[in-house]
Amino acid sequence: MGPETEDALVDLIRTVRDTGYRFTTVTPASHARVNARPDAARARHLRDVLGWSRPFSDDAVPSDVLAALQRAGVVDSEGEFRRATIRLSSLDDELFLHSAYPPDSTDAVFFGPDTMRFVSAVIAHLAQREKPVHRAVDIGSGSGAAGIAIAKRAAGAEVLLVDINPAALQAGRINARAAGVAGIEPRRSNLLDDVEGDFDLIVSNPPFMIDRSGRTYRHGGGTFGEGLSQAVVEAAAERLAPGGSLVLFTGSVIVDGADPFRDAALATCERHGLRTQYREFDPDAYGEELEDPAYAEADRIALVVLTATRPA
Repeated sequence: MGPETEDALVDLIRTVRDTGYRFTTVTPASHARVNARPDAARARHLRDVLGWSRPFSDDAVPSDVLAALQRAGVVDSEGEFRRATIRLSSLDDELFLHSAYPPDSTDAVFFGPDTMRFVSAVIAHLAQREKPVHRAVDIGSGSGAAGIAIAKRAAGAEVLLVDINPAALQAGRINARAAGVAGIEPRRSNLLDDVEGDFDLIVSNPPFMIDRSGRTYRHGGGTFGEGLSQAVVEAAAERLAPGGSLVLFTGSVIVDGADPFRDAALATCERHGLRTQYREFDPDAYGEELEDPAYAEADRIALVVLTATRPA
């Protein structure tokens, strides 16, 4: 994707924002159910086009938005209809570009309810934090939503968006430009392997599912999907500056009443002398996944927030 295309996508986001557009992205499972309704076969308005990823005719969108979609090259033809190849979703008074539904490709840039939960946890941490943030990193940044939220609240901070997915780095750069925030630097890195120095704030919402398709945004590895989350804890424990904190939003599989990820993560933090807070954000999420044989031993999948801080 060249500079001209990125410029066109930034212009598209701003053009859509000027219409008053807002859209809350649901899970893929909910999206499938809503789009399966008889009256959802074709788009009737802009939210159907850029939120629900439905095929549309030209009269379903304002003419300036259609022109912006075409300039950005993010609309395909389907017979007499068209379909947008990206989505735009609302969060923190911004619009975020991410992959169209269904997000089936291995390099899909995912944005959903967990993105909103993650960003809310990061914002809550920033609101109660006393030490200023000079350098921050969002590991597995995806759309860049968390890093952008940090940059909006920590004026002058250097904020790195790191991801192994080039499409995610492009989306983060475009979303940061559209939001008008400074200090954002997308950088390709496997965890923190390819970035240097310590950080005042490390945030992450890594993949935490067992995904048989191996999609980058979803497959966490390990026994129950916890592999990447544990790797983030270990990487952050090595790179937190004095007074620095990790905010990790992830899923944890509860097995026979126990939380193996919690035990492993807190043990890592204890070894590195970090103070910790661990809470269940939602005790029972993604219940449909329990039908997968990979979760045959699971009681439930909880959404959790781990905050780990190095003493100043």
